[in-house]
Amino acid sequence: MFGFLQADGHLYQGPGQKGRLSVEINVRDIEVLRRFQQLTPYNSSITERTRSTNFAGVHHSAVWNLCSLEARTRFNDLGLPYGRKSKNVAPPRDQFSHPDYMRGLIDADGSVGYTSRGLPFISLATQSTAIGAYMCFYAGKITEAERSLKRNTRDGIYNILYTAENARTLAAHLYYKGCLSLERKQEAADSLAAWIRPAGMKVAPDRRRWSEWEDRVLLKLNSDATAARELGRTEKSCCIRLWRLRTGKVPMPNDK
Repeated sequence: MFGFLQADGHLYQGPGQKGRLSVEINVRDIEVLRRFQQLTPYNSSITERTRSTNFAGVHHSAVWNLCSLEARTRFNDLGLPYGRKSKNVAPPRDQFSHPDYMRGLIDADGSVGYTSRGLPFISLATQSTAIGAYMCFYAGKITEAERSLKRNTRDGIYNILYTAENARTLAAHLYYKGCLSLERKQEAADSLAAWIRPAGMKVAPDRRRWSEWEDRVLLKLNSDATAARELGRTEKSCCIRLWRLRTGKVPMPNDK
């Protein structure tokens, strides 16, 4: 629930102690708002509205509004900021359930399904560096697939993608039976379990690109084992990269 609110929720600050937490989603997903309302021990309301948009002639949405100051304060303390938040949100500092939190983020700002080539995929789009780094770290622990964090040049968004066996494994871990989720994403995640790699389809090795800051850390530490722990990479990967830097196979990082 909190992961979903960080991605799709908005805290509005009014005069004095007034304000509200608001979540607006497509009406087809209204059931998840009803579940949120049941989980929250404060008075709240769910309404529907229809409006014209640039993307669809008519958009029918459901809106959950929660005005309680105590509730808003608790959400804010956990890491849901007032106002614009897309670049500033980060995982909670307290202990929390990692698969449930990650599933909330993907339900709100991610996708689950099959590519045009018939490959399973699960992805997350975010502007937050902290959320992007958390996705790479946690999903990497589950799938053992490394991902580098880089904004795309068109809109500055991080698009983190897992496909094939990695997507199937991650979807099964996040969308377990009976979990709180969007029904359509749960169905999509469940469908990935049936995928089997076609005979003859090669397994492409996962490659995590090196960034300049990682190169600087590697050169400073000058130790495969220490750098591997610091950077979350294998010792072999650090050893090869250090050799490539020292032999001029790749350019040295800029001093910043």
